[in-house]
Amino acid sequence: MNTDLETRTVRKLIWRILPFVMLLYFVSFLDRVNVGFAALTMNKDLGLTPTMFGLGGGIFFLGYFLFEVPSNLILHKVGARMWIARVMVTWGLVSVASAFVTGEKSFYVLRFLLGVAEAGFFPGIILYLSQWFPARQRALAAAAFMAAAPLSTAIGSPISGALMQMPVMGGLKDWQWLFIIEAVPAIVLGFVVLKALTDSPAKAAWLADDEKAWLTATLREESRGRESEGGHVAGALGALRDPRVWVMAMIYFGTSAGLYTLGLWAPLIIRQFGFSSLETGALNAIPSVLAVIGMVLWARRSDRSGERTWHVVIPCVAACAGLAWAGFADTALSVVLALVVVNVGISAAKAPLWAMPSTFLSGAGAAAGIAMINSIGNLGGFVGPFAIGWLKTLTGGYAAGLFVVAASLALSAMLTLFVGRRGYRVTPMAR
Repeated sequence: MNTDLETRTVRKLIWRILPFVMLLYFVSFLDRVNVGFAALTMNKDLGLTPTMFGLGGGIFFLGYFLFEVPSNLILHKVGARMWIARVMVTWGLVSVASAFVTGEKSFYVLRFLLGVAEAGFFPGIILYLSQWFPARQRALAAAAFMAAAPLSTAIGSPISGALMQMPVMGGLKDWQWLFIIEAVPAIVLGFVVLKALTDSPAKAAWLADDEKAWLTATLREESRGRESEGGHVAGALGALRDPRVWVMAMIYFGTSAGLYTLGLWAPLIIRQFGFSSLETGALNAIPSVLAVIGMVLWARRSDRSGERTWHVVIPCVAACAGLAWAGFADTALSVVLALVVVNVGISAAKAPLWAMPSTFLSGAGAAAGIAMINSIGNLGGFVGPFAIGWLKTLTGGYAAGLFVVAASLALSAMLTLFVGRRGYRVTPMAR
């Protein structure tokens, strides 16, 4: 049962840490996927075919993949405050530079560099949360953080749609202003991070002494408990060799393919029904609003029950079905409803999934393992968008690509059942 001290401490963690890291991820995700709105006019201006756009949109994840593990190990050494600040300022500058691409090759280069710049951000925050939140609250903390992705789509889509109606100003077109304006918050927040983040509970002046002592003791006891169980991994090399890390990376691959298919292609899929940029932005926001609600409620259910496996499997199956539905849909209403199912499913799966690695990884092992899961898994963000573009070029429609991404989510569900036989449970939260 929760004590008053535990309740008070966790409440402070929630209000001090989660809103800020959500804001950071909101800006991060917006800068990753705003290219989907830029494409409404950019592709014609630059002469980009669907295949070129799909490749450029996905090549972000190649840079991300190559630099993810090194970046997270550096974060583990120097602390989240300095490294996250560096990441944000760098990716903001690259996002500004994206406004000045002139063709296919420069588009590829800037997308690759954006991935390099942002490498380490997401797994770094996941690692950071595991160093602050006890296991019983970890899925809910991860859900709150990751809810920023659908929130970014929900809020950012109307904003991006409005920016795409700007007239030419200063010799720059609407899609160029989109990149520049939406990059500024990343640069500003990079400097705010230096003041706002605290590297560890031991350095948290905003916690009372008894709260700090309780939190430190709880996290230490959980770590000792994991170390006493078989299969615990604390070293970086051990984590990179652990089969569970690789299986979880493949699970995350499917969810990432789905997430970035939505981020990069949903505006274009909706736009094909004749909507304006502003209307497209508004319709694209609807599934994301519902995804935020579903994500938080599902994570709370997972934390309260202590169960993780089926809390990943069920949403993956739902998202798979939604993508298949979207492939068959022939009206705007049915497409939007299908995207609601996909958004809710993908978002709901992520928090329970990211609560799993901390059950068998710690220290440098957690830094390396979480980064490896994220880097390999995010290659789905390359394969999904590229498959959509390539198959659209071949077939003239989106259905074939959507079916491929749906299959990747079906595989994620099956792999989760396989790895879940090891019994990913935590002590349920007190009701």
